[in-house]
Order: sequence, then C-alpha cells, then structure tokens
Amino acid sequence: MADPKGFLNHGREVAKSRPVDVRLKDWNEVYVPGSLLPIISKQASRCMDCGIPFCHNGCPLGNLIPEWNDYAYREDWEAASERLHATNNFPEFTGRLCPAPCEAACVLGISQPAVTIKNVEVSIIDKAWDNNDVKPQAPERLSGKTVAVIGSGPAGLAAAQQLTRAGHTVAVYERADRIGGLLRYGIPEFKMEKRHINRRIEQMRAEGTKFRTGVEVGRDIPAVGLRKRYDAVVIAAGATTARDLPVPGRELKGIHQAMEYLPLANKVVEGDYVAPPITAEGKHVVVIGGGDTGADCVGTAHRQGAASVTQLEIMPQPGDDRPVNQPWPTYPMLYKVTSAHEEGGERVYSVSTTHFEGDEDGNVQALHLVEVEFVEGKLTQKPGTERSIPAQLVTLAMGFTGTDVENGLVAQFGLELDERGNIKRDADFQTNVPGVYVAGDAGRGQSLIVWAIAEGRSAARGVDRLLTGSSELPAPIRPTDRALTV
Repeated sequence: MADPKGFLNHGREVAKSRPVDVRLKDWNEVYVPGSLLPIISKQASRCMDCGIPFCHNGCPLGNLIPEWNDYAYREDWEAASERLHATNNFPEFTGRLCPAPCEAACVLGISQPAVTIKNVEVSIIDKAWDNNDVKPQAPERLSGKTVAVIGSGPAGLAAAQQLTRAGHTVAVYERADRIGGLLRYGIPEFKMEKRHINRRIEQMRAEGTKFRTGVEVGRDIPAVGLRKRYDAVVIAAGATTARDLPVPGRELKGIHQAMEYLPLANKVVEGDYVAPPITAEGKHVVVIGGGDTGADCVGTAHRQGAASVTQLEIMPQPGDDRPVNQPWPTYPMLYKVTSAHEEGGERVYSVSTTHFEGDEDGNVQALHLVEVEFVEGKLTQKPGTERSIPAQLVTLAMGFTGTDVENGLVAQFGLELDERGNIKRDADFQTNVPGVYVAGDAGRGQSLIVWAIAEGRSAARGVDRLLTGSSELPAPIRPTDRALTV
C-alpha cells in the first residue's frame, strides 16, 4: 500500500488547464504541460490498495491500478511503466481519452472523491517516454505466419502489436492517408496531440509491424484476395455508419455528420489545408448530440471562431450526484463539463429537432426544435414549446449504428451480422469465416477506447491460437462481456 493515510491526508487534485483565452488560440492540449508531476505522488498515495480493488472491475483491460499507484507514489517510474504496459498497449491514449470507468468503481469513491487514476496513468507513461523507458519489443524469432489487420484505430493497433510481438508478420491496412483511425481524425488535437500516435507507430515499425495507408479493403483491393494472401485477418474497421437525422430540410447545405467535420480540422493541424473546407468561422453553430463527439465539435467550433455554439441533447440534463439506479461501482450518468464546455456555448437538454430552414440558395439558416419529456416511459413532445434558433453550420453527433457495409468488405468476406449491424464472432473473436476475426467497434458496436484496446488484445490471442495451436497472449475480455451495470 502506498500510504495508509494518503486518502485521509490529501484531497483529490486534478490536472490544471490552460486559461480559456490562451488555449482557444491554438490546437495544443488544454492541460498545462508538467502540472501533474508535482502533485501526482500525493494523488497516487490516496489509493487504498483495497482487498478487492473494484477499479479492476471497472476497467476491461484489467489494469493493475493499485500496483502502479504504489510505484508512482514511490516515484519508481520504470517499475510503474512496466506494470502499466503489462495490461495496456497505449496508456497515453486511455490516460487522455478514456472516461475512466475505473474511477467510477474506485472504492474510495463511495465516501470521497475517487483516486485520480487517469491522471496517474498519463503521468506514468509521459514520464516513461521522457526517460526513454518505452522501447521496441521485437520478437526473438518469427513464426512464418502472416496476418492482415484492417483498420488502425486502438483495436487494430493493439491486435497488430500483440501479434507482431508473438512473432507473426503483420500488415495494417488503413483507408485514410495516415495511421490512427478515429484517434487520428476523430479526436481533436486539443484532446490528444497526434505526436502521441506518431511515436507509437514508430515503436511498432521498429518491432516489425508493416503499415499500408490509403488502402480500403473492399474497394481498393478485394477482401477475398486479402484472405488468400494472409494466414489470418483481423477486422478492426470500427462502427463508422453514423446515425442520421431524417427530418425536413436535412438536405440543406451546411448540415454535416460530425465525422465529416472533425477530420478536416485535424488535417489543418497536419498541414494538409490552410483553412478547412468546412469551418465554423463567423457562423452560428448547432451541435446535435450531447456526448463526447458533440463536445469535440463544440471545442473545434470555438477554435475556428464561431459566432455562437449551441449543443442540443434529446435526453434530460443529468444530475450532479450518482443516481440511485446507478449505484457504485457502476458507471453513473452525471452532468459533465468538459474542457470544450468550459470555453463557452449553450447546452440545451430535453429538445428534439423538428426541421431545418434554409435560404434561397439552399443553405441552412435556422433549426426548429420542440421540448420533449418522458410520459409513461415514452418520449413525447410538449405542445406550445416549439421555437427556432439560428443555425448556419449544423453537426450531427448522435452516435453510430454499425460497421460500414457499403464498401463491400462485409459482403466480399461473406460475414454474418447481428441484429445491431455488428459483425458476429465466436468466443475467440472469430467470425463465421474461418481465419477471419473481428475486434473493436466493428464487432462490439460503438464503445470506449479502453474496450477497443481490450478487444484488440483478446482477438490477438484467438489469432495466435489459430496460427500456433496455443497462445500465451492475454485475453482480458470475452466478446460477450459488457460494462458493469446493475
């Protein structure tokens, strides 16, 4: 145990953010560089090393949280990094992007603010990179087997790294022009700078993983040919079919899916554009969807100089305290103020869009909405609450409905889908096609980055067993596992 009285002597303290007026002028991460290190040892000491650490239950990766908290408290950064990497290939990703179900399951959280697990995690990995403790782990010998991984998001990268380290020759196919999937083009720079992805890619290249960008399996190359060329295939293409909003006026110019809007801002930061083809500059922006993707749109619009930003959510506003029907250690739905919300804009709850209004040139100009409420468990419009708000740019951030079936990948492989539009798989993450596996959102449906990495690691074990007859790779989850609920 780090410090038996740590949770009594120290309160919860999180990373400091840069002032709003400063960070809106750039695309760098919002946190003050180096602000965590002076406080992180005390924060790690708040971990009680519980007899049954429920943080393990909250984390699908099974992160050894009490162990690396203890090392962080003692400032043994090399040992902390080793424990962190024992269960997580990319802790710098989860430490920045995961909503931390581990903290919701922290035993200390029953009576006090939970341990800052995410902040400790990101401090350990950042320190490891600074100390050159993160090194390539090339296999001692090659198996002679080959694996293709389709998709380079967190699930694909995790599967590829595990299989490469097991001695297989792995090639990752990515349809975008850069590796990273939604980590690269869905997550704004202010949430995670892409240098973190770049150095992981260099590590993986040094270990032997091959990368093929600008290649969409199903369109650019046939899926059947890929299956014949490789001993196994892992599909980690994500759940990229966005949920649409079929209301009158949807065809107007200026209404875009979030994943049409957000990547362009990232491409500006990459140097591909001087200015994005879709911009919020000087416009009244409406973001439909109250989740993390919606918040990403809000923060991006602020940095592009929007005249106003309004975020709409059809569900009621969550409370500040854990609901009684979401008891510890489940992940509660709470009112969350992200860094993007700190920067301004208006959040409107319990409203539904009825239609869009455009000008004579076909450009969206206004959004009409109505308040809604639950009546006998059914969402119902409230008469007399209709109104309109100005909208010159609208982004739809309402989630995703399943994996892409239009590019031919699913049909060409002959894959079976479940009732939710996800690719079916067995207990080893193998699809109905022998030798073809699926990991991440393509099989699970829209989920969290920590689940994606866990799926990639677990699918890698299934592939390794197929290719070698047995496997020592870890499999932290089963395909049927779900987040901890009542």
